[in-house]
Amino acid sequence: MASKTAILGGGCFWCLEAVYQQVKGVEQVESGYTGGKVVNPNYEQVCGGQTGHAEVVKLSFDPEITTYRELLEIFFTIHDPTTLNRQGNDVGTQYRSVIYYADQEQHEVARQIIAEMALVWDAPIVTELSPVETYYKAEDYHQNYFQQHPFQGYCAFVVAPKLDKFREVFTEKSRPQ
Repeated sequence: MASKTAILGGGCFWCLEAVYQQVKGVEQVESGYTGGKVVNPNYEQVCGGQTGHAEVVKLSFDPEITTYRELLEIFFTIHDPTTLNRQGNDVGTQYRSVIYYADQEQHEVARQIIAEMALVWDAPIVTELSPVETYYKAEDYHQNYFQQHPFQGYCAFVVAPKLDKFREVFTEKSRPQ
């Protein structure tokens, strides 16, 4: 079966990238931007909050090894889908919780997962569900960020705990270390 694509935003893309790089069946993870109105935005523009883009990861995955549903279950485990435009100390629309679906099947799976998560979380789910829009790859220095800077402050105190949580909850989906 051919690879499929998923685009997800759940706060800083470094966190999502680090986790999804460890998921069996995920073939490629790329940090980028989507959902905005500026053509080919850069990091400073997106962080300024004026472009409307979200920081996202674009995943290529083998659905026979890891399903789209499983990717979304991981997504809802490693970020807080109840805080509007915020993840921890990262505040702004660029850090919103959002699922960009590529087709009707992804849309339905996402709707089902959001409904299920509404029963798990104590606060309302604010995750946006939108069709895929134009995606822009983030600058090279954002790619593989955690792998290159594991001891940088943000990575050590924000990214690493999310990675640990993924490995604890989804042991069977985690690549060997």
